[in-house]
Amino acid sequence: MSIGFRAVQWNRAKIIYDVILLAGVWLFLAVFYGMGKWLDPPKDRLAEIDFNIRAFGSCAFVMLTIILCIGPLARLNPRFLPLLYNRRHFGVLTFFVALAHAWFMVQWFMAAGDVGYIVKELTDWPNYGKFIGFPFKTLGLAALLVLFVMAATSHDFWLAFLSPRVWKALHMALYVAYGLVVMHVALGMMQEERTVLVPLMLISGLGLVTILHLIAGARERATDRGSVLSRDGWIAVGPPLSIPDKGARIVAAPRGERIAVFRDGSQIGALTNLCAHQNGPLGEGRIIDGCVTCPWHGYQYRLADGCAPPPFSEKLVTYPVRLNPDGIVEVDPRPLPPGTAAAITCALG
Repeated sequence: MSIGFRAVQWNRAKIIYDVILLAGVWLFLAVFYGMGKWLDPPKDRLAEIDFNIRAFGSCAFVMLTIILCIGPLARLNPRFLPLLYNRRHFGVLTFFVALAHAWFMVQWFMAAGDVGYIVKELTDWPNYGKFIGFPFKTLGLAALLVLFVMAATSHDFWLAFLSPRVWKALHMALYVAYGLVVMHVALGMMQEERTVLVPLMLISGLGLVTILHLIAGARERATDRGSVLSRDGWIAVGPPLSIPDKGARIVAAPRGERIAVFRDGSQIGALTNLCAHQNGPLGEGRIIDGCVTCPWHGYQYRLADGCAPPPFSEKLVTYPVRLNPDGIVEVDPRPLPPGTAAAITCALG
C-alpha cells in the first residue's frame, strides 16, 4: 500500500453518490427556507442572517446524525452498504455545511457592529464554570475543528500514511464532534430558544443514533458469546455446509479478535475480520472472482493465504483451520503471520 498522493479516482458510483448528497442538502435547505419564511418571515437584516444560521446549523446536525446511523444500519442490513462506501464524501460535505453555519454567525456579529463580542464571549473565563451562561459557541467551534481535521485527512494518502488502525481511531472522533454539537445545540436552546422544534430534533436524532448502535452492538455481542472452544483451544465453527458458499461465518477469539471463516466450494480458510484498508468487516463480504472482497470498498484477498492479488501487496493475518473427527470445522485462534497459507480442502456431504 503506497503512501504516495494520488488524486481521487472518480467513478460512476461516486458521482451518483455525491449528486444525491448535494441534492439532499439543497432539498433540506429549500424546505427549511420555504417553510420558515412562510411561517415567520425575517423582518430585518439580522433576522435574515439568523435564519441562515438556523438553516445551515440544522442541516449539519441532520447530516451528522445520518452519518452516525449508516454504520449500524449497514451492519444490520446489507442493503444499506452503498451508503457506507463513500461515507467520507458525506463527512467532507457536512464540514462545509457546518463551516457555512459558522460563517453566518460571524456575519451576524459583523452586521450588528460588534465583532469583538465574539472574542469577549469566548474568553469570559468565569462563565465556563456556569451551566446557564456557558459560552456554548465554544462547543460549536470545537466540533467544527474536529470535522475539519477529519475532512482534511479523509483522503487515502492519510489512511496509508497514518496506518488503518490510527486513521480509524482518529476518525472515531466523529462521535466527539456529535457530542459537542448536541451540547452546543442544547445549551444554546436553553439560553436563547423558545421553540419545541429544536429539542424535538435534538432528542429524535440522539435517540435514533443511540438505539441503532445498541441494537447493532447487541447482535455482535451475541456473535462473540457463541464461540465454543475444544480441549486444545480451537474454536468450533460448524459443519462445512453451515458456512455459506462464497460467504463467511464470524467467530470470536478468547481475546476478542473476530475471525472470518470463509468457504469457496470445498475450500475453507480463515482470515482476520479486519480489512487492511479501513479495518472494514471483511466477514460481511463475499468471495468474488475467487477473492474475498471487503464489502466497504472492494479490497480483495486470496482465501488461501490472505494476500491481495498482484499488483497489490496487502497481506492479512490468517488462522489455521481443520476438520475434526466429528466433521466440524474448527479454527485456531492463534494467528499466523500475514500472508501465510492456511486454507484446507474438505469433502462436502
